[in-house]
Amino acid sequence: MYVPVKGGEKAIDNAHCWLADNRRGDRDVPELGLDQVREQLGRAVDRVMAEGSLYDRELAALAIKQAQGDMIEAVFLLRAYRTTLPRLAASVPLDTAAMRVHRRVSAIYKDVPGGQLLGPTYDYTHRLLDFRLAAGEPPPPAPEADADPDAPLPGVSELLRSEGLVEDEAPADDEPVGDLTEEPLAFPASRDCRLQALARGDEGFLLAMGYSTQRGYGNNHPFAGEIRTGSVSIVIEPAELGFPLDIGELTVTECQMVNQFAGSAEAPPQFTRGYGLVFGHGERKAMAMALVDRALRADELGEPVSAPAQEQEFVLQHADNVQATGFVEHLKLPHYVDFQAELDTLRRLRAAYADAGDEEAS
Repeated sequence: MYVPVKGGEKAIDNAHCWLADNRRGDRDVPELGLDQVREQLGRAVDRVMAEGSLYDRELAALAIKQAQGDMIEAVFLLRAYRTTLPRLAASVPLDTAAMRVHRRVSAIYKDVPGGQLLGPTYDYTHRLLDFRLAAGEPPPPAPEADADPDAPLPGVSELLRSEGLVEDEAPADDEPVGDLTEEPLAFPASRDCRLQALARGDEGFLLAMGYSTQRGYGNNHPFAGEIRTGSVSIVIEPAELGFPLDIGELTVTECQMVNQFAGSAEAPPQFTRGYGLVFGHGERKAMAMALVDRALRADELGEPVSAPAQEQEFVLQHADNVQATGFVEHLKLPHYVDFQAELDTLRRLRAAYADAGDEEAS
């Protein structure tokens, strides 16, 4: 019979020491610096910032180092730290039309105003291991672009909107914006809350949900209207000052997905949209987010809700990898009493089953 196992403070302290030693690895190898993580593992840093809901490259690098590269653990660390920070102000909506663009591609127009900007991308690499990296060979210098990096590029969706071919998504100034960091998610969730939940959702989960819509679960054929990555200004408007202040820049990736038609008695047939925006360079996440955002608008657009990606509760309650990790990993904590009860029940059932068999045989 199992009995409760006792754990002590010393055992836990020893486990932490072992973890620290394990994290450090071979001490003959130079220790990893935060600047190395920040500068050379940039996509990992961007993902942790996005899912941790905190834009701070240094802290994200620290979280990745502390978590030994375990991304969800790093997200957990960053979110936990975020809860200790005071909220000084809320910014006005980001003006992504004024973005200083590093990369911008459109799959619906070849010759978009301002042109396509490939930027730093893996899209055209051959996915072959580059042993020059293992040898420490320095990379060639990056070429300089001819275009003015500060020149604003009009959004591709604006071309469609100017002809009335895509739905207008003007913000409603008189409606307060939800804040999931202050209030729990409630259903049915408004679109602003859904977008917040998706922005901090797990990239892998959203990728799977977005992929399911492309495979036919939700019957929604998308086009990548525009994906752009670049720097945008953060502007606040303190009430006591009465004028806007530019307090810094963020690097973000935005995706406008153009989807099937919709129309009504009040509006002519037009394309609908899905939207994604994440911290840093994260176009896979932004695209998946845009696909899922559009799928979650099914009810709003009068479409049948028949696929998992269209179910608000299913998607939003399972997208958060920190919550999911907590619920799954709690299974490794002691369940001795619960299991003992199950074990006793099973033994009684087996005894009753055996008695019934004996009576039938006699």
